[in-house]
Amino acid sequence: MGRASSPRRGSMAYSPRKRASRIVPRISTWPKVEGEPKLLGFAGYKAGMTHVVLVEDRPNSPDYGREVVRAVTVLDTPPMLICAVRAYERTVDGLKAVAEAWMEKLPKDFERVFTVPEAFDTEGALEKIEQLIKEGRVHEVRVIAATQPRLAAVPKKKPDVMEIAVGGSVEEAFEYAKSILGKEVRVSDVFRPGEYVDVVAVTKGKGFQGPVKRWGVKIRPRKSRKMKRGVGSLGPWHPARVMPTVPLAGQMGFHKRTEYNKRILMIGSDGTEITPKGGFKKYGVVRGDFVLIAGSVPGPVKRLIRLRKAVRSPEQPETAPEITFIHSTWGGSWSGG
Repeated sequence: MGRASSPRRGSMAYSPRKRASRIVPRISTWPKVEGEPKLLGFAGYKAGMTHVVLVEDRPNSPDYGREVVRAVTVLDTPPMLICAVRAYERTVDGLKAVAEAWMEKLPKDFERVFTVPEAFDTEGALEKIEQLIKEGRVHEVRVIAATQPRLAAVPKKKPDVMEIAVGGSVEEAFEYAKSILGKEVRVSDVFRPGEYVDVVAVTKGKGFQGPVKRWGVKIRPRKSRKMKRGVGSLGPWHPARVMPTVPLAGQMGFHKRTEYNKRILMIGSDGTEITPKGGFKKYGVVRGDFVLIAGSVPGPVKRLIRLRKAVRSPEQPETAPEITFIHSTWGGSWSGG
């Protein structure tokens, strides 16, 4: 008689499965992009999903040249406000912020995030950063950007503040960051249709769940001792502790996740082109800039979604795909050449 097989339940790849520390996910790794300096990321709000019909342009695909149907996610991406420029110095402990310059007058909504000083010495701070660059101390330049939820359909006024790296050399990155300080940047200034990006977001939270739902543990027979929706054993006597590999109850969902190489199919400036009659379910009407991402992205509707230049960019065409049809839920559709 063969030995009974008892494979482990669930994957340990994402352990420990604990709640994300913040709703605005941090991006710790940015790609090295040469050439024209520009922002390496952007952010928007998840509006919903639909599907499009496009001409397959991947040469290795068996459907190359044919019309195919693709599920897409709609992101509401109003312009972001560039609030500050921050300079980083490389140390033995990693990057350390050495100077930053804020715009002179922050919008009133920033009082919901932190205490806003009456005035900033913007010119003096920029001169300090420039002097540090001449001394060779600055290793990287980033900007502090904020979303403008009043321009989106999310029911909030508090802006989401985050860091975004700037591509190019240090000198070019600083000059570009200085030129956009206090101004708005649109998603079309950062990305283009057909480009591959990484999506960083916090997944949908499901609260405290048992091992059956959390790990896929098999439900035991009805005459089992003590419990049915639990593991048969917590482990041996020695080591005298419960190992972290044992599937137990705990937090499920609301985890920070990164999905690589999501393709941007379309970037538009008029959200009415893709908004269904009555608006997206549980979101509303997309009024301004929007992005169509191939496939799904983490998180529920209204969740903040961060986009980053792909760090593992695939060898695929990055030209704008030919979209022939965009489906609008609850009747109606958009079609174009």
